[in-house]
Amino acid sequence: MDQIVLMWAGFAVFVGVLLAFDLGVFSKKSHVISGREALMRCAAYSTLAMIFAAGVFHFQGSQKGLEFLTGYLIEYSLSVDNIFVIALIFTHFAVPPQYQHRVLFWGILGALVMRGVLIVAGTALIQEFHWIIYIFGAFLIFSGIKMLMSVDDEPDMENNRIVKFVRSRFRMTDGYEGQKFFVMRDGVRMMTPLFLVLILIEFTDLVFAVDSIPAVFSVTTDPFIVWTSNVFAILGLRALYFALASVIHRFHYLKYGLSLVLVVVGAKMMLVDIYKMPTAVALGITAVLVGGSIVFSMLKTRADAAPEAADGEARRWWVPGSPAKGAGASTAASSGDAAAVPSDGKGQ
Repeated sequence: MDQIVLMWAGFAVFVGVLLAFDLGVFSKKSHVISGREALMRCAAYSTLAMIFAAGVFHFQGSQKGLEFLTGYLIEYSLSVDNIFVIALIFTHFAVPPQYQHRVLFWGILGALVMRGVLIVAGTALIQEFHWIIYIFGAFLIFSGIKMLMSVDDEPDMENNRIVKFVRSRFRMTDGYEGQKFFVMRDGVRMMTPLFLVLILIEFTDLVFAVDSIPAVFSVTTDPFIVWTSNVFAILGLRALYFALASVIHRFHYLKYGLSLVLVVVGAKMMLVDIYKMPTAVALGITAVLVGGSIVFSMLKTRADAAPEAADGEARRWWVPGSPAKGAGASTAASSGDAAAVPSDGKGQ
């Protein structure tokens, strides 16, 4: 028991130090994250994850090590799903590049808390009610099929339920106020569009976590492995976004690969009492689906370098709470629409 407490406490301190360093050093001043800086951060977080994996192999054995690697690969792959949506949200709301890192920092901090709660709840449910694993599996298959059907949809962001709810209940400034989430106007605290973007990103991660966390439960029910694989994937999400943002349109077919990953791990959970798929096999299938869809995407989109092609791809995917355009929802924009905020951050 003491060893388990020390593992959890030590990892919590490690994550706290990383976040404090990020907030105090990297996020001290608003600036545009360059591709080179983003790639360096991606490499740093991936290296930390592999060092941690080596530690799991050494101290907890090869089975736990494989479980961590498989869980990490699944979570990191599904994080790209978040990146598609984040890119779409930032594009729609014209978020200035120098403020995007701040939004993602607080978004990821919230994501870590929410996922921690979901992991604790999921672990307790599976340990108490074994049959719930079938529900998780069926849900993953349903989600994977739904994602496949949404690959080419353009979401109607004007009628997003979360956006409409927030705008109807809070006073909001017409434009961005630097990197501030709230400002005072005539003695009244007002929300800025930047905080609305943060809310939408948090809600999106919560919905996607309901997919990705059960996916890791298909590999292991050890809460420490599930939590740590989630944390390492989420910590590297910001860097991954900035590394891929300019070429995200080249990864169109990756959406199919991610959808199939959900279907496969869902089937693995549904068949758990009939056939226990070895962890190494699950790792290999995930790697083939994700890696294959990336290679296929890069080959098929070699000619899609035009700005209009990138912009069109950046506006297609599924955003939680948003109906697909043409699905019968009204697309009329309100006169105070934050989507009309110019990219220079000035109010109209």
